[in-house]
Parts: sequence; structure tokens; C-alpha cells
Amino acid sequence: MEPGLEELMPRLLPVGDCDLTEDFDPTVPPRTPQEYLKRVQIEAARCPDVVVAQIDPRKLKKKPTVNISISGCQPAPEGYSPTLKWQQQQVANFSAVRQSLNKHRNHWRSQHLDSNVTMPKSEDEEGWKKFCLGERVYSEIDALSDNENLGIDYIKVGFPPLLSIVSRMNQATVTSVLEYLISWFGEKKFTPELGRWLYALLACLEKPLLPEAHSLIRQLARRCSEVRALEESKNEEQISALNLIICLVSRYFDQRDLADEPS
Repeated sequence: MEPGLEELMPRLLPVGDCDLTEDFDPTVPPRTPQEYLKRVQIEAARCPDVVVAQIDPRKLKKKPTVNISISGCQPAPEGYSPTLKWQQQQVANFSAVRQSLNKHRNHWRSQHLDSNVTMPKSEDEEGWKKFCLGERVYSEIDALSDNENLGIDYIKVGFPPLLSIVSRMNQATVTSVLEYLISWFGEKKFTPELGRWLYALLACLEKPLLPEAHSLIRQLARRCSEVRALEESKNEEQISALNLIICLVSRYFDQRDLADEPS
């Protein structure tokens, strides 16, 4: 560094010449404060005055995009908007479920899983989708053979969110699986298997919400409102399930701008 520049940049920690032994080796860990400071000086002296970052121009061809949606939920089809009393009752029921789950979590976690239950690793997205939804829903197989008994084949119909299963899931896994299922739901239809798992995962989600979970559940509520608005057959059971998820996200998790307003 030029002397003039050094005058403009006074040292924050002035260090004079250190009296070091002849066997001082700057490549080994320092043994004394003096050796440490001397090593810092040597490393600083080796740093160039100007550093130029090496940037791969190929990575700059595409402009990064961030999708941010601040819109609320689409209104329910005419005649299917839930009443305020119904929403309040669902929130009360959901709160009771969460309290019971938290109270008995250690008990259920200690229960042995059946031999056919193998929980995927947290990062195994495809494994969790198949585990929760079953191969039939995941692979979108509509036709079933007459002699196929799916009632006991959880590989095909998916494992239900048993307490012995969800109690073993930490918050990182709960958030990851929620993200996997919401991603799947973003392009697929709503199914009872999906609904059961979404309800269970919301019941396991701890408050206050982490930013990632906050974004996920808002995305979920909006997707439910989209599917509900496009429901041509007006399947009352399905619309009720979608209403329930929107209700829990908006009124239990305090996302009031997404709430269904009673007509």
C-alpha cells in the first residue's frame, strides 16, 4: 500500500515489531499473542490491494425473478361461502386437536411403527409425496382392477397421518413435507388423501410461524380458493374441505386478509 494511502487509513490495531524467537514458523498455529499478531500482519501483507471477482457471464443471461403475490383469496362460489359461526367452530376444534397433539406427543412418538411403515428422509420430496398420497393418487391411476384390495395396501393408497407418524416429525420435516404437498397441489387436483395430510401438518406447525411457513400456508390458502372457484360439479364435500383449510390459515394462523367474509 502506498504511504499516502496508509496515512488516510490509520490502523485500528497498531502493532509494532514483535520480538519473536528464531524458530517462529508462520505456517503453524500461533502459540503466543505476539505470534498471532505477526501472522495476521503476514497474511494481510499478502493480500492484493485490489481484488477482482471472477464472474461467469453465462449466469447473467437470465434475470432473476421473484414471484410475490399480495392478493387475497378468490371468493367462494355463490351459496358456498362459510358462515362466521362455522369458521369459529372449526378454529375451536382445530385448537383442541393441536393441544391434544402437543400434550401426548411424547407418548405417540414412543409407539412402535408397523413393520410396513418406513418414513422417508426429510429431503426426499418424491418419497414423501408417495408416502402421503399413495402411488394411485401420485401416479394419477384412476382405474382400479376389480380384484385389487387397496384398503390395506398403504403403498398404493398412502399412509394416513397417524399420530405415531406425525409425532416423529420435527418442525423442519413438517415444513418440508408441507412444501412438497403444496407444490404437488399447485398443478394437481384436491384429494381426500391430500386434505388429511394438510390438516395434520397444519396441526403440527408451531406458532409463531417462521417466514418460510408463513409464505407456504398463504400459498396454500390461495390455491384452495382457486380450486374452489373452478369446482364445476359443486361437490359440497370437497368445497367444505377447501373452506376448512382457508379458514384455518386465515383465522387460526392470523392471515385475516385471506379469510372468507360471510355473505
